Amino acid sequence: MNNTPDQSPLGKSSAYRTQYAPELLFPIARQQKRDELAITGTLPFFGLDIWNAYELSWLNMRGKPQVAIATISAPADSPNIVESKSFKLYLNSFNQTRVAGIDALQSLLREDLSHAFGAPVHVTIVEPEHFGKLTMGELEGLSLDRMDIEVDDYSPAPHLLTARFNEAPVEETLVSNLLKSNCLVTGQPDWGSVQIAYVGPQIEQEGLLRYLIGFREHNEFHEQCVERIFMDILRQCKPTKLAVYARYTRRGGLDINPWRANFSTGRPPNLRGARQ
Repeated sequence: MNNTPDQSPLGKSSAYRTQYAPELLFPIARQQKRDELAITGTLPFFGLDIWNAYELSWLNMRGKPQVAIATISAPADSPNIVESKSFKLYLNSFNQTRVAGIDALQSLLREDLSHAFGAPVHVTIVEPEHFGKLTMGELEGLSLDRMDIEVDDYSPAPHLLTARFNEAPVEETLVSNLLKSNCLVTGQPDWGSVQIAYVGPQIEQEGLLRYLIGFREHNEFHEQCVERIFMDILRQCKPTKLAVYARYTRRGGLDINPWRANFSTGRPPNLRGARQ
């Protein structure tokens, strides 16, 4: 897999094809960025990238338009991510494509996306009659944003992460709505919320909030930002258990929600936040 972000459809004029075109999907190897984080060999985490597609539409066999919401979960140990604009273009290629029902659509999505990610993905489709059952919710935990701090550095600074190594370990969950990073290719802003659950020496909260705000001018894809946060906290604060979960706002009808953990917490809830 030799695809690089600058070769992707991002930042380029694209023709929106409305007939099924799986070749539009643009995989990028995860290891390229993991090398920067010195992640080699066995991964120090497991997890998922949870994608929600709110603008899924196709034609039934009589030509009548159909709509649904799809959730696609790709494992963190898959070899590739899929560049988000190519994902959007791929989904739009169904707009004028006749598909013989939900099962056939789900099968196509699963096959194409598993091929692109390089590992089996899980696909669920919610039809309109079940939209009313979908619920919203915010990330749970103690808000870091309550603190009135002064900030003058807007690039990730791992040295800001400190912990109370001489005190008894704690178990706590911290959240912030102030996560912002920028697209690796276009520089466009990506807005998100992040939840950090851990067991270990108590993390100094002001430093953690400053660290998270430090992503504000940082250019990286969502999945890469979450892995950077995970690795920096793991190395600097040395928790015995750690989970990092980010919920990013949607772009082009897609939101991406990466989750990384090194202990069994169960799959995180896929609850759409107010900003999503």
